[in-house]
Amino acid sequence: MAVPEWLASDERVRHHFHRPAAAGVTAEFPEWVSGTVRDAFGRLGVQRLWAHQAIAADTAFQGRHVALATGTASGKTVGYLLPVLAATVDNRIGFAVPERVPLDLGRGHSALYLAPTKALAHDQLRVLTSLDVTAKVSALDGDSDLVERRFARDFAQVVLTNPDMLHRSVLPRHPQWVRLLSTLRYVVVDEAHRYRGVFGAHVAAVLRRLRRLAHHYGADPVFISASATVCGAGELLERLAGVDAVVEVATDTSTRPALDYLLWRPEGDPHHEAADLLARLVDDGRQTLAFTTSRVQAELVALRAQRRVESPAAVASYRGGYLAEDRRELEAGLQSGQLTGVACTNALELGVDISGVDAVISCGFPGTVAALWQQVGRAGRAGRDALGILIARPDPLDAYLCEHPELIFDRPVERTVLHPENPHVLAPHVAAAAQELPVTAADTRWFGATLPGLLDGLTAAGHLRRRASGWYWTRADRAADQIDLRSVGGRSVEVVEEATGRVIGQVDPAAADRTVHEGAVYLHQGGQWRVVGYDPDSHAALAVPDRPGYFTQPQSTAEVRVVEELRGRPLGPARLSFGAVELTSQVTGFLRRDEASGKVWDSAPLDLPRRVLRTRSVWFTVPDDLLAAIPPRDLAGAAHAAEHCAIGLLPAFAPCDRWDIGGLSTTLHPDTGELTIFVHDGHPGGSGFAERGYELAEAWLRGTLDRLRTCECVAGCPACVVSPKCGNGNQPLAKAAAATLLALVLES
Repeated sequence: MAVPEWLASDERVRHHFHRPAAAGVTAEFPEWVSGTVRDAFGRLGVQRLWAHQAIAADTAFQGRHVALATGTASGKTVGYLLPVLAATVDNRIGFAVPERVPLDLGRGHSALYLAPTKALAHDQLRVLTSLDVTAKVSALDGDSDLVERRFARDFAQVVLTNPDMLHRSVLPRHPQWVRLLSTLRYVVVDEAHRYRGVFGAHVAAVLRRLRRLAHHYGADPVFISASATVCGAGELLERLAGVDAVVEVATDTSTRPALDYLLWRPEGDPHHEAADLLARLVDDGRQTLAFTTSRVQAELVALRAQRRVESPAAVASYRGGYLAEDRRELEAGLQSGQLTGVACTNALELGVDISGVDAVISCGFPGTVAALWQQVGRAGRAGRDALGILIARPDPLDAYLCEHPELIFDRPVERTVLHPENPHVLAPHVAAAAQELPVTAADTRWFGATLPGLLDGLTAAGHLRRRASGWYWTRADRAADQIDLRSVGGRSVEVVEEATGRVIGQVDPAAADRTVHEGAVYLHQGGQWRVVGYDPDSHAALAVPDRPGYFTQPQSTAEVRVVEELRGRPLGPARLSFGAVELTSQVTGFLRRDEASGKVWDSAPLDLPRRVLRTRSVWFTVPDDLLAAIPPRDLAGAAHAAEHCAIGLLPAFAPCDRWDIGGLSTTLHPDTGELTIFVHDGHPGGSGFAERGYELAEAWLRGTLDRLRTCECVAGCPACVVSPKCGNGNQPLAKAAAATLLALVLES
């Protein structure tokens, strides 16, 4: 058993789940795998295949699309690399290719590997380099210099990149990438479950543009997706890439180590206890990852653990915003075993191969069961038993999971929600495609049956012009530059050392006001820096080294303003509306909290700009005379609980992801004068989900009422009103009063 006695006997352990080890089923290499490729894998210790690897590899070699969905550390990489290497090393594929192929100058067959993060692509580069085969391989991302980009364009047979680079650099400049596109045989989509919601719809449109250009240059690539935590992998790949007849390989035949998973109810601050557990496990000789809920907490947990371990240099932090060389150094330290403890964000959830990890701590439920299993999947990769610990945060969601472990261990992971036909996403990509090649009616093959309507709308708006040979982009700027796949908006803010001008790190623009405002303590790889200047317009923050003994916590305000009601109608005795709204947020100050205890020292005001997001929302208002049946003390909790449950149910009626939408509820909104519940799109201009909610409001809200009435919990739980993304800590919530509120609206 992987659980040490000191941990197993701790009274804070509320549940212990044990999954026994499982033996694997092996298979021979397919006959088409050359001796060169077999020897390369043999040098890495792969003498035989797992059965699922052989099935996936042979299916892809024969030219069929494959969705490989087996467990973490089950060898998915080998499954998709075998046909890729057969094509690029041995110039051998098992399917016919079009005869119309432009001059490739000896490049042979090519493959494209897409990962959602740079770290994962570079890990694959490390794997391919270690195989020591003749295929020319190149990573292409924002860290690539000009020489690396030219090599990828002109010579590389396997290009490792991400959807963002494909969208911004490759497709708009496709004449420069003819050699790759014309010889493209395989496209590997790794960690496919990450492409969900609006982000997934963007990536789906990018893949359709890729297939269209590849076809134009004489190629029709086979798609292979890989993911450890996904439900319905075959259907997901079909929707993501727009391909048909996907073969799903979902039976894991690999050897699986035993797993012990503990649910831990802390007595104090969960992050403090995460640091204590991290330090204790490291001192026990167990390489451990501690996943935290924010970049700041990743740094703080690492700092606290360093003060408790025998060898502080063996513990570090890992999060987004590090410079490329820092990330590579940390990843190398994990892989070599030099680092035995790392506090991290979900940047390490993905498939970076860390073969020696023994234990994973998750400080707080990460929002989905799929993400939780993705995190614990980092453990047990060297064949040793694995240990996982979920430390509950002090909110109803985590507390409920501690009392109801069956929600984690006895249910399948969430289905990946993807709506590639979303017109708010697809239309700008059609415009980008028109700039790449004129769009014609035949392009419904790639963009679907809604294409004619999208073309009419783009033409009427002046973005496209119709000519005899198709629709053309009419403007001088690049259409692709108008599309942000991840909807983060703008370039990163650089944190600069004041004395030297050295760039320390980078911060996403959406988080900069909260993390690098003047006076903020910025934590970076165990070092503490105090921000002495922040200029949002120049995307820079100046910092000086400092250890002040405190950390900072931003304070902010948020509100929703109705800009315009576009549609409205009665909803029983209430009123239902749909229209444009402005979501306004502003960081107004910050708290200084003691580094050791977390107690508040004092607060300071800030004068930062108000950030405004204009989007679309559905909302309903309830007149005061209808609310007499609800005690005034429960009104706010009723509205808040009804809002949460409605948001949780909307994906059943509109093809969205819960993270694509948000909400706000208030007992008296200044624009309506009544109790109002908003459910809004989370992306600029809207995503169509709120409008769908308006159209199906009666069925959607009746489903919400039914969920409130039939959920077996007493006061609220994750299955009804407790939200993993609530900015108010799920307070206040009044489940019974929420049911009364919706019944008054729907049944009066």
